[in-house]
Order: sequence, then structure tokens, then C-alpha cells
Amino acid sequence: MAGLQFSLNVSFRSATVPPSSMLRLRPPLSFPKSCTRLKTSRIVAFTSNDIKVGSNLEVDGAPWRVLEFLHVKPGKGAAFVRTKMRNYLTGNTVEKTFRAGTTINEADIMKETKQFTYKDGSQFVFMDLSSFEESRISEAEIGDKRKWLKEGMDCSVLLWNGKVIDCELPITVKLTVVEVDPGLRGDTAQGGSKPATVDTGAVVNVPLFVNIGDEILVDTRTGEYMSRA
Repeated sequence: MAGLQFSLNVSFRSATVPPSSMLRLRPPLSFPKSCTRLKTSRIVAFTSNDIKVGSNLEVDGAPWRVLEFLHVKPGKGAAFVRTKMRNYLTGNTVEKTFRAGTTINEADIMKETKQFTYKDGSQFVFMDLSSFEESRISEAEIGDKRKWLKEGMDCSVLLWNGKVIDCELPITVKLTVVEVDPGLRGDTAQGGSKPATVDTGAVVNVPLFVNIGDEILVDTRTGEYMSRA
């Protein structure tokens, strides 16, 4: 049998690489502006060891504010935290004890700056100066803070689950003395004080030299006179 002869012609082209100046790099993948990238954060549980004055806790389905606390470590037995708390919704104050290290739910409370505009019956009306939306807080919920509220005052309104539950006043307010007892005459450097009624109706103990028409600064946390304005 005659042999078969194959003729194979193969041609190779050498690959050429363009210089680096001619290379076009594909831009990195980017997110649309309308898409927000998720941030990964470490979630730390809130425990009774983290309790401090002003902490907002959610206990039995209600928001509470811690007024006082004390960490106790007895010689025998487990450590615990003794607290005094106020219920935002009812205004009731109770004492409650937590075991040390117990996980507690923090109350998700938001703050919004609003201006106290006027009093409507037993309700205090606050307005958002951007949206002009009104929020109302009852006299029972305001409590003793009503003694320092003046129209036009900016306050922090607190919301829980979309419901207005409280407001925080500025630490210092300027009030005008409208009525004051003449007090005792003598050397005012020796000290002494007298009661004065201010334009919100509250009574403040002031130094003997304060007179009707004077503007004074008062600490809203304690109700104490600080100085003349």
C-alpha cells in the first residue's frame, strides 16, 4: 500500500503587547448614587453594668429614664444594680434592681429640636420650625418643667415609637422678676435670700439685691438662682 504524505503548513503570529501607555484599565465597579452602601458595625449588647443617670431603658414594654443608680457588690451573693427610674408614659417613679451583667433593652428614643409656641388648655404646643408641624405634650407629662417654659424657647422633644413622650429644657433660662418681697435691709455681702416670682409663675429664691424687673438666670434642673442676666 502506497504511503500517504501529508503536508502541514502551520503559521504562527507572535503576540505583541502594547506599551503600558496604550493600556486601558477598566474602571472599578461603583454603586449608583441612589444606592447606600451598608456599613458593618459591631453590635454591643447593653447590660445593667452600663446603666448610668439618664440612661433610657425599655422595661415591660414601656420606656423608662434612670434617675439614680448604685452598683452593689455584697460580700456574699451576686452583684446587682439598684436603680430609681421614671416611666416616660405615666410619670410614675419606681425602684428596680437588676442583676449585674443582665442584658437590658435600651429604649429607642429620638430627640427633635422644637420651639414652644403656646399653651392650648392643658396642652403645651411645640412647633418644628422647618416643617411647621406641631407636637403636643400634656400638662401631666410636662410636670414641673412647666414652671420654666417660655414662649419662643427651643426644647428637645423626645419621641418613642413615633409618640411624643417628653421634652428637655435648656439647662439655663432667662426669666424676669415680676414680684418680689422687699426682704431684709442690711449688708447683702452677708448673704441671705428672699422669694421672687418670675414671669412664668415660678417662685425662685434670689439674693436680697434682686428687684422687680430684673432678669435672672435659673438652672432648670434644680430651680436655683444662678446670677443676674
